Amino acid sequence: MIKLIGVLIIILGFYLKLDTIAIVLIAGLATGFVSGLDFVEILSTLGTAFVQTRYMSLFLITLAVVGILERNGLRERAAKCISKLEGATAGRVLSFYMVIRIIASAMSIRLGGHVQFIRPLIYPMAKGAAEKKYEVTEDIDDKIKAVANSVENYGNFFGQNVFVASAGVLLIVGTFQELGIEVIPYSVSKASIPVAIITVVLSLIQNMMLDRKINKTDKKR
Repeated sequence: MIKLIGVLIIILGFYLKLDTIAIVLIAGLATGFVSGLDFVEILSTLGTAFVQTRYMSLFLITLAVVGILERNGLRERAAKCISKLEGATAGRVLSFYMVIRIIASAMSIRLGGHVQFIRPLIYPMAKGAAEKKYEVTEDIDDKIKAVANSVENYGNFFGQNVFVASAGVLLIVGTFQELGIEVIPYSVSKASIPVAIITVVLSLIQNMMLDRKINKTDKKR
């Protein structure tokens, strides 16, 4: 039980509203000492953990940036800009993003994300396109949110395996090798191409159905 002292330190530190980084470091040091590690081993463990999770720090930075942009009207500006385009609809906006997203994933270009793109940009743009002609009810608004997030999932999940060196492809190859089946990454990527194409087609159909549902609502007077 004494090895869980780090958890207690973190709880007390957060409760007393002390410096977060200092509390985490103290908790790590305390846990290491009661576990029988020396100071050098503790520093080595902390350093290794930091390096392995350094990309999470970048993610947290983007959260702060997106939050500042939203506070200064990013969502409103995105909706206003898309509302000026003739012929833009919620489904067409999401379809365009779907194509871009899956191509970016296939090329291993880090683009998109629910926090970085969908919430502050894509969803407001889709909603703004719908609001040009229609009263967006709560039900329609929830539907636009759902489809916008699903488009992100489709593009990321089914597009990434088209790239021959993606983590998903390597995981599939490794799993097959453990089962005694010899495959090469290129064959997995090649097999993923028709799946990605089918995903795009089905997503476009889903977006068309979204537009039809919006068209059934009452137009603005």
